[in-house]
Parts: sequence; structure tokens; C-alpha cells
Amino acid sequence: MSGQSRQNIKPGLEVNIVLKQDQRSGKLTNGIVKDILTNASFHPHGIKVRLQDGQVGRVKEIVLN
Repeated sequence: MSGQSRQNIKPGLEVNIVLKQDQRSGKLTNGIVKDILTNASFHPHGIKVRLQDGQVGRVKEIVLN
């Protein structure tokens, strides 16, 4: 599932994000959402979130268990 819609993302969800320094390479980082940082309901590059370990990036994929 895509991470462009805010309604799809909730704290506690497992997601793959791209960190700011990884935007060129597209390397994904896996983690659990702690906070949603984007206020808009939609963002073309992905909703910005903070993971439980403190890393911040844009959601590229929502991991469905």
C-alpha cells in the first residue's frame, strides 16, 4: 500500500520509509510509526513520519502483516 495518503497511516503501523540522506539512492528503512509529521491529507512523495527509534522520513510502503 502506498504512503501518499495520510488516512492510511496510523501510529503503530510498520512502514518502509526513505530517509532524507537516502533520497537519491532510494534505500528504504523499516520501522514502526511513532508520529505523523505531515499535516496535509496527501503528499506526492509520501507522508513524513517519525519512527519509534527517532528516524524521520517519507513513507514509501506500508508493510501489511
